[in-house]
Amino acid sequence: QAQLVESGGGLAQAGGSLRLSCAASGRTLSPYAMGWFRQPPGKDDREFVAAIRGSGGSTTYADSVKGRFTISRDNAKNTLYLQMNSLKPEDTAVYYCARRLSSIASTARYDYVYWGQGTQVTVSS
Repeated sequence: QAQLVESGGGLAQAGGSLRLSCAASGRTLSPYAMGWFRQPPGKDDREFVAAIRGSGGSTTYADSVKGRFTISRDNAKNTLYLQMNSLKPEDTAVYYCARRLSSIASTARYDYVYWGQGTQVTVSS
């Protein structure tokens, strides 16, 4: 069974950057599609942030983060990344990485089977 562990969250100022990592154990990341989701404070559901195909060749982003965030993966290191630049206070949330059973990236939360425990990102104005 795959286990995912996020790290890299913390406090950042608006305009700053953070890099999240998601390390996999138990099963390799390849050839499965991976995604990042987030749950802002006070909201019940997790919203899509970014996803990447199993091979790493294709990515997709939520409109709210497009041009600011970059998803990438290193299958040799079994690690997924999310580089977050030009952070805004509205990016404050718990960020989760997730893995599909398919190599095709998806924006739908319910397409992902394995989830990490989440890492808190707080952006101050």
